Amino acid sequence: MKSGRDVLSRAIGGQRGRLGWGSLLGAGHQAGEALVPVLIGAAIDQAVAGESWNRLLVWLGVLAVVYLGLSFSYRFGARLGERAAAEAAHEIRMAVVARVLHPGGGAGRDRLPGALTGVATEDARRVGMALMAVLAGIAACTGLGVASVVLLRTSVPLGLIVLVGTPALLWLGHRLSRPLEQRSAVEQESAAHASGVAADLVAGLRVLKGLGAETAAVERYRRTSRNSLAATLRAARAEAWQNGVVLALTGAFIALLALAGGTFAANGTITLGEFVAAVGLALFLQGPLQTLAWVNAELAQARASAARVAALLSEPPAVTGGGRDLPARVEGAVRLSGVSHGVLRHLDLDIPAGEHVAIAAADPAAAVALLRCLGREADPESGTVELDGVPLCEVDPARLREAVLVAEHDSVLFDGSIGDNIGGDEASAGEVLAAAGAGELSPAAQVGERGGALSGGQRQRVALARGLAAGRPVLVLHDPTSAVDAVTEARVAESVRRLRHGLTTVVVTTSPALLAAADRVLFLDGGRVADAAPHDDLLRRNEDYRKAVLA
Repeated sequence: MKSGRDVLSRAIGGQRGRLGWGSLLGAGHQAGEALVPVLIGAAIDQAVAGESWNRLLVWLGVLAVVYLGLSFSYRFGARLGERAAAEAAHEIRMAVVARVLHPGGGAGRDRLPGALTGVATEDARRVGMALMAVLAGIAACTGLGVASVVLLRTSVPLGLIVLVGTPALLWLGHRLSRPLEQRSAVEQESAAHASGVAADLVAGLRVLKGLGAETAAVERYRRTSRNSLAATLRAARAEAWQNGVVLALTGAFIALLALAGGTFAANGTITLGEFVAAVGLALFLQGPLQTLAWVNAELAQARASAARVAALLSEPPAVTGGGRDLPARVEGAVRLSGVSHGVLRHLDLDIPAGEHVAIAAADPAAAVALLRCLGREADPESGTVELDGVPLCEVDPARLREAVLVAEHDSVLFDGSIGDNIGGDEASAGEVLAAAGAGELSPAAQVGERGGALSGGQRQRVALARGLAAGRPVLVLHDPTSAVDAVTEARVAESVRRLRHGLTTVVVTTSPALLAAADRVLFLDGGRVADAAPHDDLLRRNEDYRKAVLA
C-alpha cells in the first residue's frame, strides 16, 4: 500500500542528481545574496570612511564578481530545478497512466474519467513542484545560515535574534500549513469531480439533446461546479491566511532586528559599516523567510496531491495474473463450468474452437455479466472460465487480451483517421470496413473527437471493423449492428461469418439477422442456458426465445 510520503520520496529520489546540483547552485546564489550587504558594509568601513579610492575600486570589483556568480547560480540552478520538477511530474503521469491502463483494471472503479485526468495532470504537477520547493527551501536555509553567522560575528545579540526567531517562524509556518493541506485535498477532489462530470456530460451531449434533458444536465453541473468553487475558495482563504500571518510576523521580526542593530550602532557597539550590513541583512532575510512560507504552502499542496496519487496507484487490480500461460497456438475453445456472476447462476456452456456461435439473453444483465467474464474484466464469483482447457483466472490478463477480444457495444473511437483506429495498412482496413458494412468510408477519413464526425451507425461499424482487424483467435461481439438498418445488418452478419471462418466468434445479441447467421444459438434464461439450437429451430419450439428476439 503506497502512501503520499512514498510518492514524494520516489519523486525526489528519482531526480536527486538534478536536485542536488540545483540546490548547490541555489545555495550559492543565496549565500552570495547574503554576502552583498556584508561587502557593502566592509567597503564603507575600509574605503569610504578611510577615503581610499583604490580600496573602493577593489571592493566594487569584488561586488561585480559576486553579482556575476549570483546571476550564473540563479540561472542554472533554477533551470535544473524546473527540469527536475517537470521530469518528476512526467514520471508520475506515466505511472498513473500505466496503472489506469493495467490489464487487471480496477483503477477507475469509483472514479469518473475526468477525475483520473485530474490526478494525472494537476496532482502530478503539484507533486513535481515539491522538488522546486525543496530546492528553494535548501537555498533559503543556506541564506539564513550565512546571515546568522555574519550577524553572530558582528554582534552576538543580533545573531541570536536570527537563530532563535527563524526556527520559531518556520515552526509557525508549518503549523499554519496544516489547514491548507486539508483544504487543498478537498479542493483537488472537488475539482476532479467537476471535471469528470463535465467530461461525462459532453460525451453524452447527443443523448441529452435527444431526451431534452439539457436543463437538468446544466443544473447538475452547476451544483458540482459551485461545490468545487466553494472548496477552491476555502483553500484560497487558508493560503491567504497563512501567507498574511507569516508575512506580518516576518515584517515584525525584521523590524526588531533593524531596531536592535540601530541601537548597537548608536552606542558604539558596532561600526557604521557593520550597521549598514546588519540593516541590509535584515532586508535580505525577508526574501528567504517569504520563500520558506511559499515552500510550506507548496509542500502542503504537494502532500495532498501525493496522497491522491498514492491512493490511485494503490488500487488493487480487479483481476490478477497467474502462473500459467496459454498454448503457443490458441485454438479458441471456450468453456464455462458452473459460472455464477451477477445474474448468472451455475452457467455451463461449451464453444468448440472455430465455431460461430450466438448467445441470446432474455435478461440484458446476463449478457453484460457474461461479457465481463469472457473478457476477464472480473473473475466469476464461482465456477471457471477456460480457454483451450486453461482457466482464465490462472492467466495473466495481458496475455489473455492477445487471444480474446471482447468488442463492447459502446466502443470508443479515438481522434484521428479511421485507418488509425482500425490499424494495419490501407488495403486491410478497407477489407474489414467492407465486411463491417462501412465500405463507403475511406480509411483516411477523420473520425473527430470520440468519433463525433461520424454518425452513430458509422461509429459502430468502424468499431466492428477494428475488432475484425485484430484477428484474435476468439472474438466476442456485443450487439455490433444495433444502429444499422435490417438489410445492412444481414449483409454484415454474412460478411463477419465469412471473414472469421475457422476462428471462434461469439456474438452476444438478440438481433434475428445475427442469430440466423450463427452455427447455433445459446439461449440464456434465468442465468443459465435454457436451450441451444439453430435460430430457426429455436423460433419454432421455444416461446420464450421468440419473445426475447422478436419483441
